[in-house]
Amino acid sequence: MAEAFYIPALNAEHLAEAVAWALPRIACELRADVLAALRDSEQKETAARAQTAIQMLLENARIAAADQVPLCQDTGTVWVFLEVGSAANGKPLAIPADIFSLVDPTVRWVWQDNGLRNSLLSDALLNRQNTNSNTPAFTELVLRPSLSGVRLTVMLKGGGSDNASRLEMLNPGDGWPAIRQLVLETVLQKAANACPPLVVGVAVGSTFDKVAALAKQALIRPLWQENPNPHLAELETELLEAINQTGIGPAGLGGETTALAVHLVTAACHLAALPVAVNLGCSAMRSVTLELTGEWA
Repeated sequence: MAEAFYIPALNAEHLAEAVAWALPRIACELRADVLAALRDSEQKETAARAQTAIQMLLENARIAAADQVPLCQDTGTVWVFLEVGSAANGKPLAIPADIFSLVDPTVRWVWQDNGLRNSLLSDALLNRQNTNSNTPAFTELVLRPSLSGVRLTVMLKGGGSDNASRLEMLNPGDGWPAIRQLVLETVLQKAANACPPLVVGVAVGSTFDKVAALAKQALIRPLWQENPNPHLAELETELLEAINQTGIGPAGLGGETTALAVHLVTAACHLAALPVAVNLGCSAMRSVTLELTGEWA
């Protein structure tokens, strides 16, 4: 569920204020829906080691929130996702070209002030030196004419879960069986290293460069919120049951809770393509979604 957050104007300065508010909170507080799902899974688990692992995750979340210390030593990459629709009166909203220009300075001082671990390197190939600021942040802007107002999501994504993700361009005639197999193979090969129980984002369609973004966006949806498409909701249930039958379990120690949820999104694509992306969210799902409000809306 998105939270209302007031900003006086839709500009770089006030967007940075919202990001600055969100970052320390999500670094230290587990998402409420994930916390509730962990508590529910603790009651359903029958394996003793699995129950113990979940109890440790819950205790870790309790201590982190109470003491305002990071949920995980991997404080992650910063993802700032801005969705812009129409104003409440139906008029277009003006988006400054520099809307993200103050995000990196904000991340830099938030990380310094809160003693968070710096995890970003200058260049993946040419200069693998730590930037010592956890920047650059990764920003994304999407225009949604159907959305009334502006929605901001800030997520911290650890390296373990992103490393366990996957993108494949399947043959167009492969269909659901191949997609299902790809998701299960990804989980079987990589879930134990992604800190389960997981939230599994699956995207099918669009293009090579867009399908991975859709899989990541799928992680935003609250775990209690059913897929609005009934057929996709059925496929999500099918995948979740199959994933939890793998026996990987919490922390990879065995059990019935390898994943808390599967979120599946689909999109149009070229007739010669079947893009599929799987983005794994770890047990420390750290994100918040804000409905930005103000007189400008």
